[in-house]
Amino acid sequence: MTESNSIHRNDIYGDLANNSENPAKPAATVILLRDLNPGVEVLMLRKNSRIAFGGMWVFPGGRIDPEDFENDGNLENAARNAAVREAEEEAGIRIASDEFVWFSHWTPPASVKVRYATWFFAARAQFESDIQVDGGEIEEHAWYKPSEALQSHARGEIDLAPPTWVTLHQLSQHKSVLTILESFQAREPEYFETRTGEMHDGTRVAMWTGDAGYPETDADAAGGRHRLVMHPSGFEYIRST
Repeated sequence: MTESNSIHRNDIYGDLANNSENPAKPAATVILLRDLNPGVEVLMLRKNSRIAFGGMWVFPGGRIDPEDFENDGNLENAARNAAVREAEEEAGIRIASDEFVWFSHWTPPASVKVRYATWFFAARAQFESDIQVDGGEIEEHAWYKPSEALQSHARGEIDLAPPTWVTLHQLSQHKSVLTILESFQAREPEYFETRTGEMHDGTRVAMWTGDAGYPETDADAAGGRHRLVMHPSGFEYIRST
């Protein structure tokens, strides 16, 4: 198999011809940030290799459970409650949901067998205690500078799913937690309804609203770009809109 026809090891999108009718289950994750002189660090957790997304480095989070819903049935409130619960279960962190900034929502394409429609929140890490991973779903943790996590991924040292990679890319554009949170608060949350396709050379691409190829899932369409090109040698985020 030539490199142009290979699939990147962290391409999670499966058989692009598959049109699963499985609805995406609601989930939530929280990006916990702290200032470092200089720069910013984000808490990352490594998943147990025997479960979904096994071995990948992720942010604290998981599925929204029935008990996360309040009496009003509001899904955003349930997502916030789920993020609080998962951060405590997976990393021993307790943080109030009203400190979260909701900044994005990710839905995978139908080609993914187990689909999670995930709310992404960000918050400043305001705690002094050590991180305590559960030792079950989560095997270890690390505080990463976003740019260093991306570099480690490029070297093949860590595994990152595309939504995690793109989020780290966004975080890497900022120099402080304050500017990250202010940037997220200043705009409406962004929806990433992922569609996937292949370029003429076989390279697989994840596309989102604003990409010329998005409406017809045509990865070679000329025009604006909002995509993650999943080269076998590494990811490349391109956004011209």
